[in-house]
Amino acid sequence: MSADEGTAPTPPDVPLKGKSRQRILRGIQRISSSPSLPGVGRSRSISNPYSIRYGSISCVSLSTAGPSQASPRSATPQLSALNVTGASHPGSKTKVFMFEEENDDDVEEFPAIRKVNHGLSSTSPAVSSLPSELRGRTKPVEKKDFNFWEAMPHEIRIHIFSYFRPKELVRISRVSKTFYGFCFDGQLWTSIDASEFYQEIPAASLARIIAAAGPFVKDLNLRGCVQVEHYKRTEVIVKSCKNLMNATLEGCRNFQKHTLHNLLRSNEKLVHLNLTGLAAVTNTSCKIIAESCPQLESFNVSWCQKVEARGIKTIIDACTKLRDLRAGEVRGFDCAATAESIFKTNRLERLVLSGCSDLNDEALKIMMQGVDPEIDILTGHPVVPARRLRHLDLSRCIRLTSAGVKAIGHVVPDLEGLQLSGCKTLTDAALELILASTPRLTHLELEDLDEITNSLLSEHLAKAPCAGNLEHLSLSYCENIGDLGMLPVMQKCIGLKSADLDNTRISDLVLAEAASMVIKRSKPASAGEVRPKVTLRLAVYDCQNVTWTGIREILFRNAQVRPAVGQPGGITYPTESIGLKCFYGFQMTVDEHQKRVLRGDLVAAGRLERKWADYMQANEEAGAGGAGYRRRRRRARHAQALHADEEDGGIVGRRRARTLGSCSVM
Repeated sequence: MSADEGTAPTPPDVPLKGKSRQRILRGIQRISSSPSLPGVGRSRSISNPYSIRYGSISCVSLSTAGPSQASPRSATPQLSALNVTGASHPGSKTKVFMFEEENDDDVEEFPAIRKVNHGLSSTSPAVSSLPSELRGRTKPVEKKDFNFWEAMPHEIRIHIFSYFRPKELVRISRVSKTFYGFCFDGQLWTSIDASEFYQEIPAASLARIIAAAGPFVKDLNLRGCVQVEHYKRTEVIVKSCKNLMNATLEGCRNFQKHTLHNLLRSNEKLVHLNLTGLAAVTNTSCKIIAESCPQLESFNVSWCQKVEARGIKTIIDACTKLRDLRAGEVRGFDCAATAESIFKTNRLERLVLSGCSDLNDEALKIMMQGVDPEIDILTGHPVVPARRLRHLDLSRCIRLTSAGVKAIGHVVPDLEGLQLSGCKTLTDAALELILASTPRLTHLELEDLDEITNSLLSEHLAKAPCAGNLEHLSLSYCENIGDLGMLPVMQKCIGLKSADLDNTRISDLVLAEAASMVIKRSKPASAGEVRPKVTLRLAVYDCQNVTWTGIREILFRNAQVRPAVGQPGGITYPTESIGLKCFYGFQMTVDEHQKRVLRGDLVAAGRLERKWADYMQANEEAGAGGAGYRRRRRRARHAQALHADEEDGGIVGRRRARTLGSCSVM
């Protein structure tokens, strides 16, 4: 039977006839061809890569996995009976047959290569199965979940949380128990400055933070913290904090005495201790500090009413590393024993005794020169070791006179700051020796000294070795100081950064000289992008001789663009300016002018200065009597309107609520 009638193929040992061979080839072509290319006599495929003259090679995959239920007409006949050589790869169930076809009229000379679909649709792609030995080896890899946060090292997670502020940490702690543990980890709270956030978090959270971070806390600042005023919360702090190095309890008024003493006993590593204003501090507290805190370097006990100088003496004698002692308004500093301890130790670099009303000339002499010092015959100065003091504050020590303050001269060569404000009995003689022997002096406060004169400034301060280093000078309420004393100071003290000259007799000449001094010491810039900085601050309010003319000189110099020296056609821009605190009627204009200068808008600053000067000049002319009074008043109102528009931000014509005339009630 033939293959078209659905009969079984001829066994391989039976020879085939010529027509049967051609018929089988046509069947194979019909089965393997696409439906779009029917017929045996189709044209040769263009994509045929083979150039064999006598035949073409076709590879047919006869897998055992193919379907066996196909119809007889669609079943592929056996090719083993043909004169075709078959080759199979070892270890594979798939056989590849290679056969040649002779040149025949009924058969295409070069038949195209076609893929055989075993019982599948001709439009579906051919799928070949993997060998059995490879099927067990290619198992799909299961992707496991990776928890990035849990896999991160603990130190890195703590470092991430360290960027949050205390208020944010308290909020984040409510996310989960894990976050709660991180937020209250002691490593995040080695330094607690509750003065910055105590108003933003509840008292319970603050107590919990201190309790959790107690062993890690080294710097504790509870300045003004009202949450720890309850005695139970203070006990929590004392029990938790055992390794404090810096402690500030200023303003914690309800600290109990025994609680404070327990805190002092349990922190032997204290270096800086601030107990300002605590009512629980007594002489007994000073004794406990002397016994328990040998590493103490800075101690502030100002305004503690129950502490006396004899209690501080125990700390001075026991704490050999003490460098900074602040005991403002502490009683009993007329004690010679305390003064002698300060002299013998000679370790203090900062001594603050402001408001100590008991301090007298004798005690101050003992602090500086000791008891019965040896006097040099040639110079008349005591022969004593130089004091290490760098800052000395004796302001408001009302019992001090010129005789006692003279003892400071020639014994404190390293002095940088001296405050004698409020010692009203001091004269020029008290300061002459000090100015001549302190070349490093940078801060000098002589506020409210009625007896000093211009001679002290012009003959001693301006010629002193510290003139070039002086940065801050306070002469407020020194009513005898005027231009004769301040003009030489402005010329010689070229490093001055601030000067408080309110309630003195200086005039506009001092302001002009200050502006000239700033211009001389500044380095002008050739580019307009450089923003000026305030390098000198002057307080000249309540000075009767200072007028708007001097204020205008300052404003003009702050925004002045000058020609470049040695560069024809070049210009330079200011890099330094003066900040003024003046009469309240001028202050708004001065502030607006300074804003424009600091942001680099020198043109707008100059325009504001000119319009303000026109307004002030027209206002003065309107106040004069005689003919043309109405015209001058009209011109003054117009100048005032222009200045008001410019002061509003430089928008000409901007309207605002203002009164041109004076108020009849006021």
